[in-house]
Amino acid sequence: MSAAPARRLDWSDDAGQVGGIEVLPFSILIFVVGSLLVLNAWAVVDVRFAVDAATREAVRAYVEAPDAATAGRRADTAARQAITGHGRDAGKLALTPIDDGGFARCAPVIIRASYPVPTITLPWLGGRGDGIRVTASHTEIIDPYRSGLAGAGACR
Repeated sequence: MSAAPARRLDWSDDAGQVGGIEVLPFSILIFVVGSLLVLNAWAVVDVRFAVDAATREAVRAYVEAPDAATAGRRADTAARQAITGHGRDAGKLALTPIDDGGFARCAPVIIRASYPVPTITLPWLGGRGDGIRVTASHTEIIDPYRSGLAGAGACR
């Protein structure tokens, strides 16, 4: 019985290369789509931070205003400055003040804000599409020991 001669491997041919070459374009596609998903998720998180800061600043300006006439204007200005400070367009910010108890001691002040996030966000190109609206709200009470306001000095 004679042993079969050893088979020599020839690395110059492309046999076996067909199985698996289609993975390269598919993996590039998966990488691009995954990167876009991460970018869009981060855009939503970034807008959430900006809208949250805008509502917080708006409520703070409202409760520190000297009277009801200037409270709304100061809240709007503070919110738009906060959203601009985060690099966003202040014209797209929608503020909704909720007036439950008027401008008096212990009155709750609630301000809701929303801002649109594009469907697709690309670096250096901006966003495209209507997407979703990110909303946030913030609540504070007007200082119970503040002078010059109506109401009792004890909050319930």
